[in-house]
Amino acid sequence: MAMSLPKIALLEYYIEKLGAETGLFGDWEVPYRYTNAIEEHVNVRNNVGVFDVSHMGRIVLRGPDVLPLAQYLYTKDVSKTKPSWMSGPTLALNQWARVKDDEMLYKISDEEWYLVTNALAREKMVNYIKSVIAEKKFKVEITDITLDTSMLAVQGPRAAELMEKIGAKWATDLKTLEFRMGENIGEVKTLLVSRSGWTGEDGFEIWGGHHEIKSIVEKLIANGAKPAGLIARDTLRIEMGFVLGDHEYGEDPLKFPCALSLRYGLGAITWEKKGFVGEEALRTCKREGVRWVRVGLKFGKEAGRLVPRTGMPVYSEDVQVGWITSGTFSPILNRAIAMAYVDSRYAVFGEELEVLVRDKKYSAKIVDFPFIKK
Repeated sequence: MAMSLPKIALLEYYIEKLGAETGLFGDWEVPYRYTNAIEEHVNVRNNVGVFDVSHMGRIVLRGPDVLPLAQYLYTKDVSKTKPSWMSGPTLALNQWARVKDDEMLYKISDEEWYLVTNALAREKMVNYIKSVIAEKKFKVEITDITLDTSMLAVQGPRAAELMEKIGAKWATDLKTLEFRMGENIGEVKTLLVSRSGWTGEDGFEIWGGHHEIKSIVEKLIANGAKPAGLIARDTLRIEMGFVLGDHEYGEDPLKFPCALSLRYGLGAITWEKKGFVGEEALRTCKREGVRWVRVGLKFGKEAGRLVPRTGMPVYSEDVQVGWITSGTFSPILNRAIAMAYVDSRYAVFGEELEVLVRDKKYSAKIVDFPFIKK
């Protein structure tokens, strides 16, 4: 029943005061849009927007074995991470080198780290990490604080200016992926503020209690931020070529290629590191090569405002050579764009393929990520 589903703690406020239109993201009821998703998208690229991203998992790991646990779970070497710095994104793999989740780690101290998971993977990852702790006898306690806290993402080229306006000038001194704990924004206490986001723009992510986060939202809106929903967040990440679970990756080896095919980048895999879950299968992929490669597809203007959908087939002449994983109409480029897995024999940047949409084929050029240059 809908009443039993988790929802953003401030959802009623967003509906009643900001006019949010809501919908489901997995089991979560979240704001989809407030005005128009394209307007919200363009505002984040040109000005500043605020997203409630409380559906993202927020996990605390404490104990003397947090680092060995992280080194075992993830593809990235996080051993040199300094306190008050994030490490990631990084990948949690299964034994077939398929991706369980892509995540961010936050080092509070040697024995305390925070972890942000994707919303749809939170319960799975909490249970998985607990099973690894028990199996390997790691001395680590895991606490899920997702439902007890809220989280905002303030994103856009004017994000730093806005943070200063609302009483957080100290935040403008943060470097990308740096964070502070327990600071005040004006008179409002926060749990954590980081210089980070998932839109390709400058920005900050703010964690805190529900009441405190509501006060911060009110400050942000009063000082010029416009609220943005999950639809705009999705189209913004597609423009940057950022991946999403169950679209670009997943655990089923019959449905998803190995993690190497993702071309994830961003330092997510440290090849010098040894002993992580899925390492043997991942190195096999590297030695033997991959059949599928994730690429960008940029459609011509003749496609108009086409929105490429997940699963649409990709062709070279009359041969199917791939499939769409995510797509959108980019209001910045004024044309359709998509991510796709393409047979590596056909994945030649600059060449054109065709996408079948409702019995008609549209040409699209193979391009690298991001679609827009920042």
